[in-house]
Amino acid sequence: METFIFKGNDVVIPAEGWALHSIEAISTGEVPQVGKWLEIDGERSLPDGWRTVPRRTLWEVMGERTFAVANRLYAEMDWRTNSRFCGRCGSPMEDMEDRGRRCPSCGNTSYPVISPAVIVAVEKEGKLLLGHNRAFPGKRYSVLAGFVDLGESLEDTVKREIKEEVGIKVCDVEYFGSQSWPFPRSLMVGFRAKWLEGEIEVDGVEIDHADWFAPENLPEIPGSVSISRRLIDDFIARWS
Repeated sequence: METFIFKGNDVVIPAEGWALHSIEAISTGEVPQVGKWLEIDGERSLPDGWRTVPRRTLWEVMGERTFAVANRLYAEMDWRTNSRFCGRCGSPMEDMEDRGRRCPSCGNTSYPVISPAVIVAVEKEGKLLLGHNRAFPGKRYSVLAGFVDLGESLEDTVKREIKEEVGIKVCDVEYFGSQSWPFPRSLMVGFRAKWLEGEIEVDGVEIDHADWFAPENLPEIPGSVSISRRLIDDFIARWS
């Protein structure tokens, strides 16, 4: 199994010839048949020849498979870090055989949590709705996304998020595909939808600009590993 070293939100790329015993880890663990992790202090300086790579860009350096494995391990590490104490009574939790955790004081059990989110390609007369999120680097645009609220269906989330972020209504919501997106532990569920009514009016909180773009006039868009890019490529293939 592969071993990954994490420092904050980054993956550490060690120099050749490194050994496990040379790492002063603040946490360690593994996911059977997936890999092992070591977490080091985020403030600690790295040895000469070592470097870090942001997890979001790891696929550009080491490929999609390594990107997926590293993020799977990071999600497990993140959950274990944040589930050490019982959310009901505050007692230290104990590991169970099925990867969950149980409180010895009150019996409360906890398992890794996945936060579902929708991501939507909205079309209008051969153009695609793309928005610039304040958190995006540079001038990158993408299809819109948002987390599912309690009690919502995925389709309801699509309609609510689009209305909240850019002020328009959509119809003909159609499932496209899904992708594990562990930042730290989300499930992105992709949809296509069609414009129904309304003019673009961005919320100014998450989205600071949005517009309709034709296939031949697209702005800077996400990399090919993401489901957002798959949705955009699907639009291009159908309308070019």
